[in-house]
Amino acid sequence: MRVDYLEIVTNDVDAVCSTYERLHGVTFSAGEPGLGGARTAPLPDGGTLGVRAPMHESEKAIVRPYLLVDDIEASVRAVVESGGEIAHPPLQLPGHGTFAIFLQGGIQHGLWQRTQE
Repeated sequence: MRVDYLEIVTNDVDAVCSTYERLHGVTFSAGEPGLGGARTAPLPDGGTLGVRAPMHESEKAIVRPYLLVDDIEASVRAVVESGGEIAHPPLQLPGHGTFAIFLQGGIQHGLWQRTQE
């Protein structure tokens, strides 16, 4: 099990990025439109940290890990069979991968399948 994309949604993107840069010596990119405007930095294991502002008024601040999966459709089925509720069905983000979000135990969880190269 590996977190491939760690998403932080915050109302103060610049402050969060600045703190992480000071704490960990990382450099964040400019906002990436394909990731909701997230500013990204690499994680040591090859994953990505993305920090972005809410995309609509009702979106709350949250930290959401996206677990790397080989087959997102099979993983979504396994979530449903295990009692999870799909909050966002699989959606491909061109050039990045395919994600889905599910709810279980009062927590939002993400699934991430990398784009096949």
